[in-house]
Amino acid sequence: MAWEDEIIGPDVASAGLHISERIGKDVAAQLDLEEALEASRYASHPYSAHPKEWPPLVEVAETRELPQMLIERYNAAGGEGTALCGIFSEIHRAWASVDNSLFIWRFDKWDGQCQEYNGEEQAICAVGLARAKPGIFVEAIQYILVIATPVELILVGVCCTSSGDGTDPYAELSLHPLPEYTIPSDGITMTCVACTDKGHIFLAGRDGHIYEIQYTTGSGWRKRCRKICLTSGLGNLLSRWVLPNALKFGAVDPVVDMVVDDERHIIYARTEGMKLLAFDLGANGDGPLTKIAEEKNLVDPREAQYGSRWSAGSRAATRAEKPSIVCIAPLSPVESKWLHVVAVLSDGRRLYLSTSSSGGNSSSVGLSKPLQRPTCLKIIATRPSPPLGVGGGLTFGAISAAGRAQPDDLALKVESAFYSAGTFVLSDSTASSMSSLLIVHRDSTIQSSLSGNFGTTTRSSRALRESVSSLHVEGRMLCAADVLPLPDTACIVQSLYSDAEAFSFLRESCEKASAKLWAKGDLPTQHILPRRRVVVFSTMGLMEVVFNRPVDILRRLFESNASRSQIEDFFNRFGAGEAAAMCLMLAAKLVYAEENLISNTVAEKAAETFEDPGIVGMPQIDGTAALSNARTQAGGFSMGQVVQEAEPVFSGAHEGLCLCSSRLLFPIWELPVMIVRGQVASDACLDGVIVCRLSSGAMKVLESKIRSLEHFLRSRRNKRRGLYGYVAGLGDYSGSILYGTDAHTGPSSHIAARKSFGPQTREVDSSDRVALNKKQRLLYTSAELAAMEVRAMECLRRLLRRSSEALFLLQLISHHNVTRLVQSLDSNSCQKLVQLAFHQLVCSEEGDQLAMRLISGLMEYYIGSDGRGTVDEISAKLKEGCPSYFNESDYKYYLAVECLERASVTSKADEREILARDAFNLLTKVPESADLSSVCKRFEILRFYEAVVRLPLQKAQALDSKVDSINNKIDPRDRDTIVAQREECYEIIMNAIRSLKAGGQSGLQREFGTSGSGSVIDEASRNKYIRQIIQLGVQWPDTAFHEHLYKTLIELGLENELLEYGGSDLVSFLQSAGRKPLQEAVTPVISTSPHLHDREAAVPSSYTKYLDLLAKYYVLKGQHLLAAHVLYRLAERQCSNAEEAPTLLQRYQYLSNAVLQAKSASSSINSTRNTADDGLLDMLEAKLAVLRFQMKIKEELELIATRLEDLPESSGSVSNDPFPQRNLLVDAELAKAAKDKAKELSVDLKSITQLYNDYAVPFQLWEMCLEILNFANYSGEADSKIVRETWARLLDQALSRGGVAEACSMLKRVGSNLYPGDGASIPLDTICLQLEKAALERFTSGVELVGDEDIARALLAACRGAPEPVLGIYDQLLSNGAILSSSNLRLRLLRSVLVVLREWGMSVLADKLGTTTAGASFIYSGAFSLSQTPAVNQGIRDKIISLANRYMTEVRRLALPQNQTEPVYRGFRELEERLLSPSSY
Repeated sequence: MAWEDEIIGPDVASAGLHISERIGKDVAAQLDLEEALEASRYASHPYSAHPKEWPPLVEVAETRELPQMLIERYNAAGGEGTALCGIFSEIHRAWASVDNSLFIWRFDKWDGQCQEYNGEEQAICAVGLARAKPGIFVEAIQYILVIATPVELILVGVCCTSSGDGTDPYAELSLHPLPEYTIPSDGITMTCVACTDKGHIFLAGRDGHIYEIQYTTGSGWRKRCRKICLTSGLGNLLSRWVLPNALKFGAVDPVVDMVVDDERHIIYARTEGMKLLAFDLGANGDGPLTKIAEEKNLVDPREAQYGSRWSAGSRAATRAEKPSIVCIAPLSPVESKWLHVVAVLSDGRRLYLSTSSSGGNSSSVGLSKPLQRPTCLKIIATRPSPPLGVGGGLTFGAISAAGRAQPDDLALKVESAFYSAGTFVLSDSTASSMSSLLIVHRDSTIQSSLSGNFGTTTRSSRALRESVSSLHVEGRMLCAADVLPLPDTACIVQSLYSDAEAFSFLRESCEKASAKLWAKGDLPTQHILPRRRVVVFSTMGLMEVVFNRPVDILRRLFESNASRSQIEDFFNRFGAGEAAAMCLMLAAKLVYAEENLISNTVAEKAAETFEDPGIVGMPQIDGTAALSNARTQAGGFSMGQVVQEAEPVFSGAHEGLCLCSSRLLFPIWELPVMIVRGQVASDACLDGVIVCRLSSGAMKVLESKIRSLEHFLRSRRNKRRGLYGYVAGLGDYSGSILYGTDAHTGPSSHIAARKSFGPQTREVDSSDRVALNKKQRLLYTSAELAAMEVRAMECLRRLLRRSSEALFLLQLISHHNVTRLVQSLDSNSCQKLVQLAFHQLVCSEEGDQLAMRLISGLMEYYIGSDGRGTVDEISAKLKEGCPSYFNESDYKYYLAVECLERASVTSKADEREILARDAFNLLTKVPESADLSSVCKRFEILRFYEAVVRLPLQKAQALDSKVDSINNKIDPRDRDTIVAQREECYEIIMNAIRSLKAGGQSGLQREFGTSGSGSVIDEASRNKYIRQIIQLGVQWPDTAFHEHLYKTLIELGLENELLEYGGSDLVSFLQSAGRKPLQEAVTPVISTSPHLHDREAAVPSSYTKYLDLLAKYYVLKGQHLLAAHVLYRLAERQCSNAEEAPTLLQRYQYLSNAVLQAKSASSSINSTRNTADDGLLDMLEAKLAVLRFQMKIKEELELIATRLEDLPESSGSVSNDPFPQRNLLVDAELAKAAKDKAKELSVDLKSITQLYNDYAVPFQLWEMCLEILNFANYSGEADSKIVRETWARLLDQALSRGGVAEACSMLKRVGSNLYPGDGASIPLDTICLQLEKAALERFTSGVELVGDEDIARALLAACRGAPEPVLGIYDQLLSNGAILSSSNLRLRLLRSVLVVLREWGMSVLADKLGTTTAGASFIYSGAFSLSQTPAVNQGIRDKIISLANRYMTEVRRLALPQNQTEPVYRGFRELEERLLSPSSY
C-alpha cells in the first residue's frame, strides 16, 4: 500500500477492526420498539421533561395565516358549508375545501399563490393525492389529485416544476383536469381517500365499503376509469341496487379514516364505531384487497385480552366516558419488526398492535423474515398517556404521572393526534381557555439509569423513555404532517442507508424513506438528516414546529455563552462520549445542510470543549473494583474469587471520535462498494452491469464530512491543541511517546497497532504477575495512558483519511463508467470486486490491489490512442484526492506506460527505441510499484528485452531487500511469501523466453492491439533475443534467479545456450541439482575399485539430466577428468526399480564416454599424468568389461527364458518321458527364475563376483564363467582345477546339445577369445582328451560320424592357428600310456596329429608365398614345384619331418589290423616325402 509512512498500514487496519466492532455494538444496541415497551413496564419514569435552562427541544419556527381567498370563501358560506382540510407532504402543499371549491397553497413558505379548483357543482366530501402510474399520462403529470363528491369521482393531474436555479423543486404547481377520468359515485358519499406508493387509489364510503379507482390508458370497449367495490359480495351488491334504503336493516358503521403501510403493504381503517380493520394488499402490494382482521373492543380496558401487558398505571377503568380512537398510524420496520400499527386514544393512551400471530415475541421469529404477511390484529402493548403539567416543569426526580390515578377533570382530552417516526403530536383541549400541543419525542439522554431503585439497571437502560414538550396554540389542531426532506437530501440519505441491514426495508419514495430514519433517534442520524419539522394545520392557520436535535441544543448553548456548569450538565445527561461526538460535529461542521448555522466562534468553543480534560475526562484505569472484589467482608483475602485484570478506560474525547467515525462510516463500512444490476446468473462478469452501489452525490457528501473531521483532527495536531494535538505533535512516529523508541517498525509495530484499541497490560515477568494478585500496583502512568489514547485517536484519524480517499476514488471511477473500467479484469477479479466491502477497500491488501487494477483501467482509458487525455491530467486528480492509492511512484509508472503506448504506434525504429528507453528509465526508479506482468509484455512487443530482464530483477530485489528469502530465523510463512513474490518476478522473464521459444508474439499483439514491431520474427532473431536474455540474466548477481533461469532453459531444451552462456555458478547449480557435491566427485582415486564403489550414491532419475549437462559442460570446457567422474557416476547410478533405472546400453554408453574422457585427460598436453589418472582409466576399463559380461549374461538369461517358455509346445510329441508334467513344471520355474534374474540385471551394475556366483553358475552359463575366470586372471593349482572343471562342464553341455560338432564349434569360439594365455584359461590336454574320447565313442557306437580333422582343426582354431601348443598336447597324451591304454584311441590321436602337421606345413608355406592357407594347400597338392618358391624355413621343415618320422613309428607299434593303421602311416609317409623332395610336393 502507498501509505504516508511505514506504520500507517497496520494502524489503519487496527483502527478498522475497532470501527467494525463499534458498528456491531451500535447495531446490537438498537432495540426493537416492542422490546423497549416491554422493558418500560418495569420503569417508574416513562416520561421526562426538557430542562428549563436549556434551549427548547421543540419550538415554533414560523406561523402563517390561511390564504385570504379561503377565508373569504368560508365567510361567504356563513360558516355552514362543508369544509375539509389536509396536507400533501409529497408536494409541500396544504389544501382546504369549502363546498365545491378546493384551495391549494404552499405550507412551508408563502409565495402569494393559492390555486382554486371548482370544476364541480357538488360539495367536496373527500380529497386525496396519489402518485401517477407510469405510462398512462404524460411525464409532466407526476401526481393525481382525487376529488370525491356525492355524485362524481374526479381525477385531476398535478404537475410540479422546480425553480429556475433548481433550489426549489416545488416552486410551481399546476392542475390539469382529466375529463375522461371522471366516474359517477353511484350515490355513495366517500369519507376518506388512501393512496399507495404504487399509485393505487382506495376510497371509503358511507355505506361501510371500500372502493378502488382503477384507471388505464383505455382501449376498445374498456373504460379508462372505473370504480370497484372491494369489500362486498354478490348478495350485498344486489341488496344495494334492488332494495330501497328504507328496507335495509342494521346500522352501517362507515370507515372514517384509512392509512397505508407501504412497506408491509397493509391498509388499516377505523370506523365511527371505533372498530379497527386490517386489509392485506399482497406481498408486493399489487394483490387483491383481502380483509384480515377486525378488532371491536380496542378502547375497553375491561377486556381480558389485554392481560398483563397493559400498564399498571393506565387510566381508571371506571371512567364514565368511553375513550375513542383519534388517530391510527403504521409503524415502520425501522421502528419495530413485530409491532405494526399504533392507535392513539382520546385520553392520550397509545395501543400498539401487531398483525402477526408471533408478534410480541421477538425471539421466536427469525430476522430473515420480519415482514410476514398479516394474519390477525391484536394488542401487544400499551403506553400510558403523557402527564399533565409539563409546562410547569416536570423534573426527573418526580413521581411518575403514570403511577397515579388522576381526576377526570385533569385527564387529557385529545381532539386530534399525529404520529410519525417515533414522534406524537397531541392536541389537548383540557384547558377551556386555549388548547395546547403536547409533543412526545424519544429521549436521547442517559437519565434512565436514575430509575435503578425501581428495577434492574439492564431493564431500565432498555426501557422506552420519552420527552414531553408543550406548545400553546391558538385555535384547534385539525391535522399535522411531516415536512419531508428535499429530494436531493432524501436521495443521498436513501442511497446511503437503503442497503444497511437495519434499514433494508426502506423501499418507499426517497423522501418518505429518509424521513423514517428519524425513528432511530437523533443521535445516530443528526449528522446526516436535517432538523425535523412538522407543519400543524389549525383553525387559525399553519404553524411550523421544528425539533432541535441534541447537537442543536449544544450549539445554542455555545451561542448563548452558557456557563461551564451547563455544559457539564449537558455532558452528564448525554454521556461524555455522545457529547464529545457532538462537539466534534460542531467543530468540524459536520451537521448536514446546516453548516451555515455553525459560526466559527461556536466551532472553536466546541473544539475547546472537546479538548477540555475537565469535561471530557482523562484516560484512567478501570480497576478500582478489581481488588476490592478480591477481599472478603471481614477483610481477609478470598482465594476463591477471580481478580479482574484492570483495563485502561479512555476519555470521552476518544469515545466521541469513535462514535462520530463509526456513524459516518456505518452506511458503507460492511457493505460492498459495487453491485451488479440486471444480474441473472452467479457470474457477475457475464450477467449484469457492475456499477457503484452509492450514488456520486452520496459519496461526495460523505467524503466531505469525513475529510472535514480528519482535517479538524490534523489541524489540532499541527497546532498542538489539546491532549491529542500536544502528544501527537511531539515528533515523527519514531521519536515521540506515541509510538515509542523501538527501532524495528515492522512486525512489532503491526502488533502494537492491533493492540491500540483493546485492553492492554504491561509485559511483566512471572514474579510480577504473582505480585499483581497480592497487592494493587500502578499498571500505567498517566503519560502512558495519554500516549495510548492519543495513539488510538491518531490511528482513527488515519483511517478517516484513508476512507475519504477511497470515497474520492470511487467517485472518480463512477464518473468514468465502472463497466468500461472492469472490462480488463478477469472473471475472478470481477467476482472479488463485486464482493469487496468498503472496509476491505480501506484496510486490506486485497482492496488495495483491486483499487490499483481499477486505476490501471482508468489510466488505460486516458492513455488510449484516441486522445482522451494525458496521464498528467488524471494523475493530478488522483494525487490530490487519494494519494495513498496513487502516489509519485504510480505517476511515474503510468508515465512509462504512456511512453510505451506511444512507442507501440510509432513506425520509426529510432523513436521507438528512445521511447522504450525513457519508459525503462522511469520504471527503474519505481520497480516495486509497477505492474510488471503487463508492462514487460509491452517491452516484449517492442523487442526491448533489457527492460524485460532488469525490471523484474529490480522488483525482486526491492521486495526482498533484507534477503529474508534465505533467512531461516524468520517465520517460515513469511519466508515462503517472500520466495513466492520473487519467483513471480522471475516468471515474467521465463515467460518471455518461452514466448520466444514458441516462435510467435500473436497473443501479445491481440492483448494490446499492436502490430509492426511485434510481428512474428525469424528463428535467427529469436535465438539472438534468447541469448541476450540469458546474458543479461547471468550478469545480475542473484543466485536464486540464476537457478530459476537454468531450470527453465533445461525445461525448454535450451541446453546448448545454457552451457555456452551459463554463469560461474552453473557448475554448482548442476552439482546441487544432481545431488552430488563436487568435492566428493573429484576425490583422488584409490587404486582399488571397491573404494570407488563405496563412494557411489543414489541419484534420482529426475536429476540425471543435470549430471548429464554437467558432463557436457566439462567436456566443452576441456575438463576431461571431471567429465569422466560425472559420467562414471551416471553409469553407476543406483535405482530402486527398473522403470527409473537407465538401461544397460545407456550405462555402457556412459562408461564408454567416461573411458574416452579419461584417455583424453591422460593424453592431454596440459595434463600432468599421475597415478590417480591412470587408476581412474584402469578402473573405468575394468567397469566397462564387467558391464559387457553383465549385458551378455542378461541376453543369455532372456534367451533361456524364451526357450523354456516355448519348450512345452515343441516337446509335446515326446512320449518316452515318464513324468512329462513334472518336467514342464521344472522348466516353467527355471524360466521364471531366469526372467527375474534378467530383470535384476537391468536395474543396476553388478560386481564380477555377483555375476559369476549369482547368475552365471546357477544357470550353467559355463562359457560366461570361463570368460569371467579369464578376466579375473585365475592361476594356481586351485584356480586351474576350477577352470578344468568349468571346461569339462562346458564340453559336456555342448556334447549333449549337438555332439562333437557342437563341441568343436564352441571350442573354436571360446578358445579363440581366451587364447593366448599361460595355459590356465585353456587346459588343452583336458579338452583334447575329452573330445577325442567322445569322438571315438560316438563314432564307434554309430551315434555321430566324426571326421578325423574336426577336433584337430578345432584345437588349432582355439590356439589361433598355432600348431606347437596343439602338437605338444598330443605328444604329451601319446607319451602317457596310462591315459591312452586303448589302441583305437591312440590311433585316433595320431590321425589328429597328422592333420595338425599338415596344417602346420601349409601355414608355413602360405607365409612364405604370401598367400592363404587354402592357396598353400593348392601348392602343397603338387601344382607347383619347390624351386618356383623361396626356400622353406629349414628348421620348421626339419621339425615337421622329424615329427612325421616319429609318429610313423608310433603307428607301426599299434596292435591293430593293418587296414586300420595303413592310411595313417601312409599319410605321415607322404608328408615326409613331400617335405624331403627338392623338386615337388
